[in-house]
Amino acid sequence: MWSYAVSIVLLAMVSLSCAMGPDYTRPEIDTAETFRMSDTEGESIANLPWWELLHDEELQHLIERALIENNNLKEAVASVEEFQARVYTARTDFMPQANAEMNAPVLGRLNGFTAPGFATPFSYFGQGNLNWELDIWGRIRRSTEAARAELMAREENRRAVVLQLVSGVAQSYFDLLQFDMQFDIAKRTLLSWEESVMIARARLRQGVSSKLDADQFEAERANAAARVAQLERQMVQKENELSVLLGHHPIPIPRGRSLTDQVFPPAVPAGLPSELLQRRPDILQAEQALVAATARIGATKAARFPRLSITGLLGVASPQLSNLLDGGNEFGKAGLGLAGPILNAETLGFEQKAVEAQAKQILAQYEQTILVAFKEVEDALVAVRTVGTQRKAQEEQVNALRSALHLANLRYKGGITSYIDVLLAKRNLFEAELALTDTHRLHLVSIVQLYKALGGGWSPDNSPPPVA
Repeated sequence: MWSYAVSIVLLAMVSLSCAMGPDYTRPEIDTAETFRMSDTEGESIANLPWWELLHDEELQHLIERALIENNNLKEAVASVEEFQARVYTARTDFMPQANAEMNAPVLGRLNGFTAPGFATPFSYFGQGNLNWELDIWGRIRRSTEAARAELMAREENRRAVVLQLVSGVAQSYFDLLQFDMQFDIAKRTLLSWEESVMIARARLRQGVSSKLDADQFEAERANAAARVAQLERQMVQKENELSVLLGHHPIPIPRGRSLTDQVFPPAVPAGLPSELLQRRPDILQAEQALVAATARIGATKAARFPRLSITGLLGVASPQLSNLLDGGNEFGKAGLGLAGPILNAETLGFEQKAVEAQAKQILAQYEQTILVAFKEVEDALVAVRTVGTQRKAQEEQVNALRSALHLANLRYKGGITSYIDVLLAKRNLFEAELALTDTHRLHLVSIVQLYKALGGGWSPDNSPPPVA
């Protein structure tokens, strides 16, 4: 009866005791009411699932394949599984720890004290040990809290890898479409220069133009040929890059819609800055690391205090194996154990200071992560906001240069003007067309970068489209 009462009292002590160390509270972060470069109101584009943002079916298939086969994502998932197991391990410290031990001197023994019911290395015995630490100071609770926070950090890291993978595949795919479009422009320009070279050579043979004219056209044709080779190399290298994201050795990448046929929503609202702290995975990961560091302060502080445990021992022992289970061979004990640091108390104090300094470092990393996140959002917003004007101006430039080239060709063939007008017009058109395709890609990539910077993703209740 007395032991039962002691147990009740001890359990009450544990339940009423407070965990040492500070409880985590989110640091105060100043956020503006709206993003600086946002001029569109509405629900954030980050709330869209990626398959509703990226409508190219081939791109969707590539992303689906990457989400299954990418090795970085597999590593992140395995890391989550590892820390799930670590949380379960930390929780077992709340439970009593029991183990069994048996002894049989079958290989011979020296004479020794071998009284029945008294376990020695010279007797046969079996015993069970029980140790249950009472978490009065909260060491176990803080350790478990830290383990849970580390698990949540790994889960946010997995989300970050998914977001990086989706945006990485999309950007590489758009880069590939840009190279395709520029490759076609370069080949078309090369054919045009070859035609110009033929005309220049004919005029040279007729004595109408000089060799300088022909050499200039030859140089421009060679420049276009070099650009064709460069773009072909870039296309293959970009396919190899995409193949790695897909978790595959280098393979040809299928294309869907062309660069100019990609469909995106007309408006891309960013939402509220305060939502960024709740959505972006790298911010949440940094915060969970801060939670874990705060909990470890309490765990190290509690480690400086004595540990109170309930201990027990129960078993049987006998000099002879034949009467091991006979009455009178039992032995056992139960009681309270108290263990505390003495000589290493100062060392534990320095350990606590080290953990507190580590928490300060992680706090600085958390605040820096937030600053970088807002910077990336603003960068993407200004790119989306200005790229439309840039593309419109470049389209007008390309149309004007096409008209100029047409007139220059007519004047050159009619002998009215020199080769200089044709050369300059054709060269300027070539560079302008390449720049226009780069702006098309920039528009698409800017939207993807904004989606990524806002922490875009999908709700766990939603499901992606089926893999083709």
